[in-house]
Amino acid sequence: MCRSIKTLRPPVLADEATEEEIRAAALQYVRKVSGFRAPAAHNQEVFDRAVDAITEATAELLDGLEIRGVGARRAS
Repeated sequence: MCRSIKTLRPPVLADEATEEEIRAAALQYVRKVSGFRAPAAHNQEVFDRAVDAITEATAELLDGLEIRGVGARRAS
């Protein structure tokens, strides 16, 4: 996929992923899938909506993961 997207869960990431880290991963994903580092003005809105949606989905995923031996991932 995209090598610059890092794992955002323990034990790879010792502490809880920040909103900034989650959003950065979402941005990298959207850039990779769309093929655009920065979208043209006429695509900016849809690009931003995709980043928002993936950020939300990623946070939900991380909230729901149960990592054995590490405890609860994040407080909801």
